[in-house]
Amino acid sequence: MTTNLSSEAAPGEPAATVPFRMVLFSMVVLWATYFVLTTVRSVVMDIGLQFEFGWRRLVVTVIGILLTLVLWSLLRLFDNRQLWLKISAAIALALPVAMAIGQVNYWVFRDMSPAVDQAYAQKMNLNLRRDESGNLLVEVPVRGDGGADGSTQSVIIEPAETPSDFWRKLLDVALGRYFLLLAWASTYFALLAGVQARAAQRREEQFRSAAKAAELRSLRYQVNPHFLFNTLNSLSALVMTGKAATAEKMIQTISRFYRHSLATEPTADVSLRDEFDLQKLYLDIETVRFPTRLVTVFDLPLDLEDCRVPGMILQPLVENSVKYAVSPVSRPVTITLAAREEFDRLVITVGDDGPGVPQGTTHGFGIGLANVRDRLEARFGPDIGFSSAPVPGGYCTEIRIPLSRPMSQQSTRHA
Repeated sequence: MTTNLSSEAAPGEPAATVPFRMVLFSMVVLWATYFVLTTVRSVVMDIGLQFEFGWRRLVVTVIGILLTLVLWSLLRLFDNRQLWLKISAAIALALPVAMAIGQVNYWVFRDMSPAVDQAYAQKMNLNLRRDESGNLLVEVPVRGDGGADGSTQSVIIEPAETPSDFWRKLLDVALGRYFLLLAWASTYFALLAGVQARAAQRREEQFRSAAKAAELRSLRYQVNPHFLFNTLNSLSALVMTGKAATAEKMIQTISRFYRHSLATEPTADVSLRDEFDLQKLYLDIETVRFPTRLVTVFDLPLDLEDCRVPGMILQPLVENSVKYAVSPVSRPVTITLAAREEFDRLVITVGDDGPGVPQGTTHGFGIGLANVRDRLEARFGPDIGFSSAPVPGGYCTEIRIPLSRPMSQQSTRHA
């Protein structure tokens, strides 16, 4: 079976998105890493003016986070698109945002150029100045033929910035931030893929649960018409033979039986006590048909009464005992329903001391037995035991399922 984890939401269901807190956290981590690395680089290169550079770098970092939020607000429009569209959008949209960050970086740091020049001049014991055109000059002594004469000459070591120089520097900074934004976009897409995969998994689990509930409901409803058909036939026989009082008693018992059986949701579990009580009502109905031939025995320990089992799970088994053990013979037949605990598992048996499997009947897993087996597998999975076969002196069906008690009872047992 192939599982399709689609990123598209089901109709009426909100699309899976990365929580804003997670998005903001990823941005803060990325830009904080940028701040730390550039600060360490500045210290290692001994550029100086650490405080002046530091607070400006912090401003660029904060504005970088804000502009990355703008990029996210655009990229989220492509959350439910194909991957190649997401990548194309990131490549296209990150560039103008990177240019904006580069422009902010220029505005914040442009007044630091004279301070850097002066710091470098003091460190190297040089005389630096800028002329009216913006050229950076250094004064160097001029030596004549006889040695130093005290005169100096201005030498251009950095020409004035031209518009092309401005755009070159801006592009250089923007490309570095462009890579940073693409790295964040990749992180965002990875987070989005994880969120969408979890949402798809939850939807698949919901679909499976709904399908399982529908299967259980279908199997449960298969029991009721089968039993109703049998009881109506019995009631018809009583009316036709003139046993009105017995028929009236049977109708009242049938009413109690259906009121009891329909009181719970078809897919819900019931207590083992309720299940045994339901089978007592059914056998009371059958006792009207077989007043001298049907004998019943119920063996339910008190500590197992609250164990949970699928509703009406024993009904087909008890019906089989009546049909194949009581109906064909003229002697008394005992039908026994018993429960016990073995190695933390609940064992339920439905047996009789009738003739076993009638000659010429292919009994095996009949419709009723297959129904019980299918319901148990739908409810508990493969972790069940189910056997139905003749035994010395009769026939027995055994169910082994995980032992399930109410939470309150489990707490009492472990106290």
